[in-house]
Amino acid sequence: MTPLLRLLTEAGPLAAFFIANSQAGIMVGTAVFMVAITLSLGVSWRMERRIPVMPAVGAGFVLIFGGLTLWLQSDLFIKIKPTLVNLLFAAVLFVAHVSNRNIMKRLLGTVLSLSDDGWRIMGIRWAWFFLFLAVVNEIVWRSLDTDAWVNFKVFAIMPLTLLFSALQTPLIMRHQIPDGAATPASPHASPPASQGAGDRPAP
Repeated sequence: MTPLLRLLTEAGPLAAFFIANSQAGIMVGTAVFMVAITLSLGVSWRMERRIPVMPAVGAGFVLIFGGLTLWLQSDLFIKIKPTLVNLLFAAVLFVAHVSNRNIMKRLLGTVLSLSDDGWRIMGIRWAWFFLFLAVVNEIVWRSLDTDAWVNFKVFAIMPLTLLFSALQTPLIMRHQIPDGAATPASPHASPPASQGAGDRPAP
């Protein structure tokens, strides 16, 4: 998938949500959002024969909480969706960090090659960032009107995420492993002898 098409599949549903909300209100916007995000997953599957984990989880939450929004005619559910999604991502990354599991390596290992310490640092940074987004979303939807919240969701969350991603470049450069090089041993890694013949290596 080209970078432009990937950007369209990620930003397209949000753009459709914003336009529909501005023209017909939050209920129509939510319905359009649900359809658009389902189509974006379909495009991802058609182009790559796989659906990335995090967009799939986000889409699942959109369908569940969007459905509740439409069924109960309450915009509360679509507003708290970003809070719950970001709390889930943060919790998974915090637990992975405490248990010395490289979840980020599983998610991004096909596009990045970092040392184990690099993956751990990146994981804990993203955990705090997701927690930050959850807190900010709660503040915004509780203190501003619906249109302002939609503007925040469309024009603040994605730019903040892109900026945070760009700020990880020094970390990536510092811990990147050249192609063909072995991954440096981590002081936190379990010794090979502790693994049974049928065990999968800890990520």
